[in-house]
Amino acid sequence: MDASGLPLGRLASEIAQVVRGKHKPTFAPHVDGGDYVVVINAERVAVTAAKGEKKTYYRHSGYPGGIKAESFQSLIERRPEAVIERAVRGMLPKSRLGRKMFRKLKVYAGPSHPHASQKPDPLEFNIRKVES
Repeated sequence: MDASGLPLGRLASEIAQVVRGKHKPTFAPHVDGGDYVVVINAERVAVTAAKGEKKTYYRHSGYPGGIKAESFQSLIERRPEAVIERAVRGMLPKSRLGRKMFRKLKVYAGPSHPHASQKPDPLEFNIRKVES
């Protein structure tokens, strides 16, 4: 799947459905029946309006005063894969099964990936690209 110009939230929700297996007629919530998803061009994912400057990601070390904040722009420059990974992880179940499903997501910043020998089928979703 190519993430170039696609809105982050809509892209993440479609990826989460495929990773979870909800696109198949054999879906059961307690079974990991999803497919592997390879996302390329994560550095070119789009956000709408002014979210590029306003969207903030938080993490906490566990110690008092240990909260860290990072803006969308700095995270996409530092580690573009993390933006899509965090969005999809938030849409999966918070359980052992959800963690197992998350391992089926492979995200790469650029257009190349090491999974070419598996001959992945390109996924096309009905999502409009964001004009920049």
